[in-house]
Amino acid sequence: MKRISLYADSPKGLSDGELFAALDLAILSKKESLRKVLLLPPDFTRFHSGAGKIVEHLYHALKDTCTVDIMPALGTHVPVSQEEIRQMFGSVPPERFLVHNWREDVVKIGEVPKEYVTEISEGLVNETIPVEVNRRLLDPSYDLILSIGQVVPHEVVGMANYGKNIFVGVGGKDMINIVHMLGAFYGLERLMGRDFSPVRKVFDYAEEHFLKNIPLCYVLTVTTAPRGEIAMHGLFIGRERRGFEEAVALSQQKNMTFMEKPIQKCVVLLDEHEFKTTWVGNKAVYRTRMAIADGGELIVLAPGVERFGEDMGNDAIIAKYGYCGRENVLRLVAENRDLQENLGAAAHLIHGSSDGRFSITYCTRKLSEEAVRSVHFDWAPYDEMVKRYNPETLEDGWNTLPDGEQIYFVRNPALGLWASRERFEQ
Repeated sequence: MKRISLYADSPKGLSDGELFAALDLAILSKKESLRKVLLLPPDFTRFHSGAGKIVEHLYHALKDTCTVDIMPALGTHVPVSQEEIRQMFGSVPPERFLVHNWREDVVKIGEVPKEYVTEISEGLVNETIPVEVNRRLLDPSYDLILSIGQVVPHEVVGMANYGKNIFVGVGGKDMINIVHMLGAFYGLERLMGRDFSPVRKVFDYAEEHFLKNIPLCYVLTVTTAPRGEIAMHGLFIGRERRGFEEAVALSQQKNMTFMEKPIQKCVVLLDEHEFKTTWVGNKAVYRTRMAIADGGELIVLAPGVERFGEDMGNDAIIAKYGYCGRENVLRLVAENRDLQENLGAAAHLIHGSSDGRFSITYCTRKLSEEAVRSVHFDWAPYDEMVKRYNPETLEDGWNTLPDGEQIYFVRNPALGLWASRERFEQ
């Protein structure tokens, strides 16, 4: 496919015409030779990636001349529902969608050597990492596999997408578990918003050594969504890492907000259609943790959150241990086999804690006070809290309420990283 790097001139982002023309140009040279194509977009929790309209356009551009399969890169998340398919992917027929099962649908294609893992992790992890992908990626009938998704700060790998969409999005449990714990051991503050984290180096190694013979190409976006309106600031198409690096540089400009002073009270909204679990909703915690002052307060407005885990096995582990902080989780991992066998869930317990630095209050409708408090969060009723912190009247960023209280409001934590400059640089 033709390599493309397209930047938006307008603050409103690329127009649909510019986006579709670039996609058409990218596939033009291969279109006549394609007989079967696999698209790997994100799931509904990455609705604002702009991947939905990309998939819809590519499907209609290719469907008359070849078979187009679509397999959302679920990772550990629940399958995309019929209604979510309609909302995100528009007119694409639901029967074209395949479901990735991270526990059962994968094959091992190699290993990242123990010596390399020890070196890049500074000795924090000393074991071989198996490389697993969905078996369909090895199907020789596919002429082209397009991995589609958004580059944005991420809590495990530093910056989302590129190899992460393969090795986590359509990867297997053993690799997912180990790399999540590797990122947690290394430290969220050390990797979020940065390229070349230890986890990224694992993915790069696996990409270089085990994906060379797969007809894979990346379609990467950089987006923001002020007031919910998606603006696509860049589109990067190609197989080479260079396109990812360009997207990283743009995302660092568009998706990272540096605070001149720490936030004493941060209010974060979790859209009820996008965030249904604390597994995903805890982006409110780790995407803002470097911006919140010691002794500060995080209020999470979570009207759609109804359970803990996307996966029922992980849900049970969260309910059992709760978000109890890094040091406690490391001790519990050493003592409990269920955590040893589910290191991704253990890492998530670390991600969702402030380690006692600031309080976290979940404001829910569907998840009970008892359940919220049982996993070490504070609780308040959503319908009461929203009267004071009304998303319809709050502006993104600093707000001063009528009684003089100053808060910082984040409308969607999935779209960025907030940090005090001092804490980030340290």
